[in-house]
Amino acid sequence: MIDLNADLGEGFGRWTLTDDDALLSVVTSANVACGFHAGDPSVMRRVCDLAAERGVRIGAQVSYRDLAGFGRRAMDVPGEELAAETAYQIGALRVFAQAAGADVAYVKPHGALYNRTVHDAEQAAAVVAGVTLAGGGLPVLGLPGSRLLAAAAEAGLTPVPEAFADRAYTPEGTLVPRRRENAVVTDEDTVVRRAVAFAVDGAVRAVDGTTVTVAARSLCVHGDTPGAALIAARVRAALESAGVEVGAFA
Repeated sequence: MIDLNADLGEGFGRWTLTDDDALLSVVTSANVACGFHAGDPSVMRRVCDLAAERGVRIGAQVSYRDLAGFGRRAMDVPGEELAAETAYQIGALRVFAQAAGADVAYVKPHGALYNRTVHDAEQAAAVVAGVTLAGGGLPVLGLPGSRLLAAAAEAGLTPVPEAFADRAYTPEGTLVPRRRENAVVTDEDTVVRRAVAFAVDGAVRAVDGTTVTVAARSLCVHGDTPGAALIAARVRAALESAGVEVGAFA
């Protein structure tokens, strides 16, 4: 069984990016922007209402405080401040999740913070400290072998490894930085094939042609990719055709 997650609620005011309604008909877990890279109270509330209505797990997608850069710019935030900001974002989303009759089920960093916590032990520990401060013993979603998942395990939280159907991989099993060419896989057929390979074979072909082992419990399809809802639907159909059960991990 594998979980299918997507980044949702990435709008702000009159500006929208993700097709939340369509994606929530396909995915099993929703990484909801908590206001630091995208999202505002109205957006967060609407996504939580829809997710709860459709039985989709609600996850807090925490980020550096970077609305202008969509959370994708490198930042150097002191550990105590990052822990507090992580807890703050989880708490904000929890209000709307509980009002919808659900709750925050897990935490996933976004963008630059996600990539930073792959190798940076201090930033990873700060995120985990924020999750602990927010309470509830929430699972943490991250890259296999990352400092983040190691810190989560050390803190007694459940580490949940994930793979990306629409992102290119390095031979080391990390994501190719977005500033590099072909970092995002845009061909729909390729995304679908990779998704099935992750779930069935636990592997992906890296940019140098080598095969990288990726043991994942959750599979991400980015919500801001053009046609994301249709791609996610194709991915889910292909997984189920391959005999893979699609279900939430939390």
